[in-house]
Amino acid sequence: MFKNFTNSDLTKGPTDFGILLLRLFSGIFIMTHGVPKLMKIVKGDMGFGDPIGIGSELSLVLVAFAEGICGFLVILGLGTRYAALVLIIAMAVAGFIHHAADPFGTKEKAFLFLLIFVVLLVTGGGKYSLDQKVFNKR
Repeated sequence: MFKNFTNSDLTKGPTDFGILLLRLFSGIFIMTHGVPKLMKIVKGDMGFGDPIGIGSELSLVLVAFAEGICGFLVILGLGTRYAALVLIIAMAVAGFIHHAADPFGTKEKAFLFLLIFVVLLVTGGGKYSLDQKVFNKR
């Protein structure tokens, strides 16, 4: 039973299941930030920060797209690497620019998301993704 815990062969099914779990939960968690931002846009409330100097409205649209739409794509495993790249940029801006002067505990969540999406950029959506079903037909 404990033999599986010491197996470091990452080519087996548990790795794909692990990527699936990472995609599902990180996508759901990031969407809890993105959906309220999408709702702000729908309501016409465009007030938002402007951390990189492109205007508060465009900043809101871009981060809502990243967290809301790309988060959903990560859940589906559709365009996973592209969605992860967009989310990496958003989390880097949040952690390194928007929260630059804040204590580490405040920016820690952005850095954790950043790490997760870097891993998904490297691994892709895995076996249990729409990427696999749509683009890797054999």
